[in-house]
Amino acid sequence: MSEITDLPVTAADGTQTTLADQAGKVLLIVNVASKCGFTPQYEGLEALHRRYGDRGFEVLGFPCNQFGAQEPGDAEEIANFCSLTYDVTFPVFGKVDVNGADAAPIFRHLKSAAPGLFGTEGIKWNFTKFLIDRDGKVVERYAPQTKPADIADDIERLL
Repeated sequence: MSEITDLPVTAADGTQTTLADQAGKVLLIVNVASKCGFTPQYEGLEALHRRYGDRGFEVLGFPCNQFGAQEPGDAEEIANFCSLTYDVTFPVFGKVDVNGADAAPIFRHLKSAAPGLFGTEGIKWNFTKFLIDRDGKVVERYAPQTKPADIADDIERLL
Protein backbone atom coordinates (compact mmCIF):
# COMPACT_ATOMS: atom_id res chain seq x y z
CA MET A 1 0.00 0.00 0.00
CA SER A 2 1.28 3.44 -0.81
CA GLU A 3 1.92 6.09 1.80
CA ILE A 4 -0.93 8.30 0.60
CA THR A 5 -3.51 5.57 1.20
CA ASP A 6 -2.22 5.13 4.75
CA LEU A 7 -2.71 8.77 5.73
CA PRO A 8 -5.61 9.56 8.06
CA VAL A 9 -8.58 11.41 6.57
CA THR A 10 -11.91 12.41 8.02
CA ALA A 11 -14.99 11.01 6.31
CA ALA A 12 -18.02 13.25 5.75
CA ASP A 13 -19.68 11.70 8.82
CA GLY A 14 -16.73 12.76 10.99
CA THR A 15 -15.18 9.31 11.43
CA GLN A 16 -11.45 8.81 10.98
CA THR A 17 -10.46 6.59 8.07
CA THR A 18 -7.80 6.24 5.38
CA LEU A 19 -7.81 6.03 1.61
CA ALA A 20 -7.15 2.27 1.72
CA ASP A 21 -10.23 1.68 -0.47
CA GLN A 22 -8.61 3.84 -3.17
CA ALA A 23 -5.30 1.89 -3.23
CA GLY A 24 -4.33 1.03 -6.80
CA LYS A 25 -6.55 3.71 -8.36
CA VAL A 26 -5.66 6.88 -10.21
CA LEU A 27 -6.91 9.74 -8.04
CA LEU A 28 -7.67 13.41 -8.50
CA ILE A 29 -7.69 15.04 -5.06
CA VAL A 30 -9.26 18.50 -4.91
CA ASN A 31 -9.89 21.06 -2.17
CA VAL A 32 -13.46 22.15 -2.92
CA ALA A 33 -15.84 24.90 -1.81
CA SER A 34 -19.53 25.57 -2.40
CA LYS A 35 -19.46 29.35 -2.70
CA CYS A 36 -16.41 29.93 -4.89
CA GLY A 37 -16.11 31.28 -8.40
CA PHE A 38 -14.64 27.89 -9.32
CA THR A 39 -17.52 25.93 -7.78
CA PRO A 40 -18.99 25.11 -11.23
CA GLN A 41 -15.94 22.86 -11.65
CA TYR A 42 -17.90 20.30 -9.64
CA GLU A 43 -19.68 19.56 -12.93
CA GLY A 44 -16.41 18.84 -14.73
CA LEU A 45 -15.01 16.84 -11.82
CA GLU A 46 -18.13 14.69 -11.79
CA ALA A 47 -17.87 14.21 -15.57
CA LEU A 48 -14.29 12.91 -15.16
CA HIS A 49 -15.37 10.66 -12.30
CA ARG A 50 -18.14 9.12 -14.40
CA ARG A 51 -16.08 8.91 -17.59
CA TYR A 52 -13.13 7.06 -16.05
CA GLY A 53 -14.54 5.50 -12.88
CA ASP A 54 -14.94 2.04 -14.35
CA ARG A 55 -11.26 2.13 -15.39
CA GLY A 56 -9.92 2.68 -11.87
CA PHE A 57 -10.13 6.45 -11.51
CA GLU A 58 -11.71 8.41 -8.68
CA VAL A 59 -12.15 12.06 -7.79
CA LEU A 60 -11.91 12.84 -4.07
CA GLY A 61 -13.25 16.16 -2.77
CA PHE A 62 -12.05 17.78 0.45
CA PRO A 63 -14.12 20.83 1.45
CA CYS A 64 -12.06 23.73 2.76
CA ASN A 65 -13.16 27.03 4.31
CA GLN A 66 -9.73 28.70 4.39
CA PHE A 67 -10.17 30.86 1.30
CA GLY A 68 -12.69 33.67 1.66
CA ALA A 69 -14.86 31.53 3.97
CA GLN A 70 -16.35 29.98 0.83
CA GLU A 71 -17.25 26.66 2.45
CA PRO A 72 -19.21 27.71 5.53
CA GLY A 73 -21.60 24.75 5.69
CA ASP A 74 -21.49 21.67 7.84
CA ALA A 75 -21.08 18.18 6.38
CA GLU A 76 -24.81 17.72 5.75
CA GLU A 77 -25.15 21.09 4.00
CA ILE A 78 -22.09 20.36 1.85
CA ALA A 79 -23.39 16.91 0.90
CA ASN A 80 -26.83 18.30 0.03
CA PHE A 81 -25.31 21.08 -2.06
CA CYS A 82 -23.05 18.69 -3.98
CA SER A 83 -25.82 16.19 -4.59
CA LEU A 84 -28.64 18.57 -5.44
CA THR A 85 -26.69 21.18 -7.39
CA TYR A 86 -24.13 19.07 -9.27
CA ASP A 87 -25.31 15.45 -8.82
CA VAL A 88 -21.92 14.61 -7.32
CA THR A 89 -21.32 10.89 -6.85
CA PHE A 90 -17.60 11.00 -6.03
CA PRO A 91 -16.57 10.91 -2.36
CA VAL A 92 -16.63 14.23 -0.52
CA PHE A 93 -14.79 13.99 2.78
CA GLY A 94 -14.96 16.05 5.97
CA LYS A 95 -13.93 19.69 5.92
CA VAL A 96 -10.17 20.24 6.18
CA ASP A 97 -7.54 22.90 6.43
CA VAL A 98 -5.06 22.67 3.57
CA ASN A 99 -2.57 25.26 4.88
CA GLY A 100 -1.18 26.20 8.27
CA ALA A 101 -0.49 24.33 11.48
CA ASP A 102 -3.78 22.43 11.28
CA ALA A 103 -3.40 21.32 7.65
CA ALA A 104 -4.69 17.80 7.09
CA PRO A 105 -1.92 15.20 6.76
CA ILE A 106 -2.98 14.34 3.23
CA PHE A 107 -2.57 17.96 2.11
CA ARG A 108 0.79 18.25 3.85
CA HIS A 109 1.87 15.23 1.84
CA LEU A 110 0.43 16.50 -1.45
CA LYS A 111 1.99 19.96 -1.12
CA SER A 112 5.39 18.51 -0.24
CA ALA A 113 5.30 16.03 -3.13
CA ALA A 114 4.11 18.60 -5.69
CA PRO A 115 5.06 22.18 -4.81
CA GLY A 116 3.31 24.99 -6.62
CA LEU A 117 4.67 27.78 -8.76
CA PHE A 118 8.20 28.85 -7.81
CA GLY A 119 8.47 25.90 -5.41
CA THR A 120 5.97 27.25 -2.89
CA GLU A 121 4.03 24.59 -1.03
CA GLY A 122 1.07 26.63 0.13
CA ILE A 123 -2.23 26.16 -1.64
CA LYS A 124 -3.38 29.51 -3.00
CA TRP A 125 -7.13 28.92 -3.45
CA ASN A 126 -10.00 26.45 -3.70
CA PHE A 127 -10.01 23.83 -6.45
CA THR A 128 -6.29 23.16 -6.47
CA LYS A 129 -6.02 19.66 -7.90
CA PHE A 130 -3.49 16.85 -7.39
CA LEU A 131 -3.25 13.87 -9.75
CA ILE A 132 -2.04 10.63 -8.15
CA ASP A 133 -0.95 7.52 -10.07
CA ARG A 134 -1.88 3.92 -9.23
CA ASP A 135 1.22 3.59 -7.06
CA GLY A 136 0.21 6.55 -4.89
CA LYS A 137 2.76 8.93 -6.40
CA VAL A 138 1.74 12.56 -6.89
CA VAL A 139 2.38 13.20 -10.58
CA GLU A 140 0.92 16.67 -11.10
CA ARG A 141 -0.48 19.70 -9.32
CA TYR A 142 -3.00 21.88 -11.15
CA ALA A 143 -3.95 25.46 -10.42
CA PRO A 144 -7.53 26.33 -9.43
CA GLN A 145 -8.27 27.81 -12.85
CA THR A 146 -7.33 24.54 -14.62
CA LYS A 147 -10.59 23.11 -15.89
CA PRO A 148 -11.19 19.43 -15.09
CA ALA A 149 -11.61 18.63 -18.80
CA ASP A 150 -8.06 19.89 -19.39
CA ILE A 151 -6.76 17.11 -17.13
CA ALA A 152 -8.39 14.28 -19.13
CA ASP A 153 -5.33 13.51 -21.27
CA ASP A 154 -3.13 13.22 -18.17
CA ILE A 155 -5.67 10.87 -16.57
CA GLU A 156 -5.79 8.76 -19.76
CA ARG A 157 -2.00 8.34 -19.71
CA LEU A 158 -2.15 6.99 -16.15
CA LEU A 159 -4.99 4.58 -16.82
